[in-house]
Amino acid sequence: MEYRINLLWDNEASVWVATSDDIPGLVLESGSFDALLERVRFAVPELLELSKNGTDSVDSYGLAFLSERHERVWVNG
Repeated sequence: MEYRINLLWDNEASVWVATSDDIPGLVLESGSFDALLERVRFAVPELLELSKNGTDSVDSYGLAFLSERHERVWVNG
């Protein structure tokens, strides 16, 4: 099983935000990309445990991190 994690840069707040359609309740943010990855790795097992609703536990799973950052660049001219 592999879960997709979306990492988006929020320019107004100057933070990275992690969400996932695959993991209910996953919404985390951090000013550091690497720190956010660590927070996600720590939170995912707990969120999966909370959302399993009596289903069998999974021994291992994959995380696919998809990042996106948009910036506006001004050209002097």
